[in-house]
Amino acid sequence: MAKTALVVGSTGLIGNQLIELLLSDPHYSKVIAVSRKKLENNHSKLVNVICELNQLSEYKNGLTADDVFCCLGTTMKIAGSKEAFRAVDFNAPVLLAQISKELGAKKYLLVSALGANKNSSIFYNQVKGEVEEAIQKIGFESYHIFRPSLLLGPRKEQRSGEEAGKIFDRWLGWLVPKKYKAIESIKVARAMIAAAKTEKLGNEVHASSDMQ
Repeated sequence: MAKTALVVGSTGLIGNQLIELLLSDPHYSKVIAVSRKKLENNHSKLVNVICELNQLSEYKNGLTADDVFCCLGTTMKIAGSKEAFRAVDFNAPVLLAQISKELGAKKYLLVSALGANKNSSIFYNQVKGEVEEAIQKIGFESYHIFRPSLLLGPRKEQRSGEEAGKIFDRWLGWLVPKKYKAIESIKVARAMIAAAKTEKLGNEVHASSDMQ
């Protein structure tokens, strides 16, 4: 039986590519994409729920799905404050997990980050570790965490650190251990779908090197 996928973070680097892959995959008969603005894609399988992240509870009637893909993520520079960063990278993913679990979702797939650790002295890594643990406690039948290294791909906004990383990877990438090597965002999207199609139960962490 074809399933329904729910994607939050649908306009981001991984989310955008993930939606395209899901729409072309016969394993899914319906793809629900949550976004702040209307998506340009008019595919017959796509249902676009337009709302702010903190309004998810108000739109829960349209969020019923089998597999939930959370691709949310920002940076301190874009967020502007620790509170705003946490709202996107912790509050929203946890709220999404709570709502979707209540609605019957069986699988939750989260894009985290290399270095995620709730005990880290680095705020970014700390929040990523905290959100991983918080969602694990919600108790999905299958919970997949993806920890990519530096992401490469067609971003809409410029990120100076990532641009420098791309140049380094192009010329000296062969010196970097596979665990830390930059990864194309499309590879992460493909790994998420592959994991969603498995019948494995419990929790699993997917390292960047495994997704290469």
